[in-house]
Amino acid sequence: MSTVRVNGVDLYYELSGSGEPLVLVHGSWGDHHNWDPVVASLSESFRVLAYDRRGHSASERPPGRGSVFEDADDLAALIDELELAPAHIAGNSFGAVVVLRAAIRSPEVFRSLIAHEPPLFPLLAGTELEPALEQVQRRIAAVVGPLEAGDHEGAARLFADTIAFGPGAWDQQLTSEMRDVFITNAPTWLDEVHDPDALQMDLEALGGFDGPALLTSGTESAPFFAPVVDMVAERLPRSERVTIEGADHVPHISVPERYVELVRTFAQAEQSGAHGSS
Repeated sequence: MSTVRVNGVDLYYELSGSGEPLVLVHGSWGDHHNWDPVVASLSESFRVLAYDRRGHSASERPPGRGSVFEDADDLAALIDELELAPAHIAGNSFGAVVVLRAAIRSPEVFRSLIAHEPPLFPLLAGTELEPALEQVQRRIAAVVGPLEAGDHEGAARLFADTIAFGPGAWDQQLTSEMRDVFITNAPTWLDEVHDPDALQMDLEALGGFDGPALLTSGTESAPFFAPVVDMVAERLPRSERVTIEGADHVPHISVPERYVELVRTFAQAEQSGAHGSS
């Protein structure tokens, strides 16, 4: 078991493989094990770092309300502490939000940025997609209710079935180990929900990140994710926008081989200087 203390918290991490550094940032409710289906294959091409964000599983859960800024600074500090900068940095779901925040705050640790479906739903306000925003806000509120009442399993089931994946996912798609992780990390998701900055994004500031960026969504994901990805991709000056056929909100689990190939191809293009301005 490897831990390192950064920004006043102990973070659990695992390193494997060799090559250019690739850092994997998990989403809400999960931990570094979310990346297990792809770590071995990615380790054939990269020095892969997977870790538990603060408040998740084997990493420390400090008292008091946390913030997305702490997560972003943890990411940069962890990369610096392990001497992996600059790195390819990939994030999924809320992990993608953390990666985008870090790109604004600590761009020097990035070689490239990869983000899948950041749930920056407030970006939909005032657009023709406002009904989608209202829909997802209702679904989030429905999860908060049982969670605040102490029903962590019921809340986790609702999140999996109505926001992250789709009806029946809790019973049919998630393993018992994954369900246990969801339940364990439920309080941290509630903390994220109460963070007023968690799902906000200054797109103008994000546009100052000039590194190569890959923004992805899945064809099987809930419909309110892709428009957000489009808006983020449009603001990044060197972005590539890809829709992954057959993928859902966690492509490294639903289509692991396709995800590995996508990441590997993107990173190799960056190494060869093939990425230009969009």
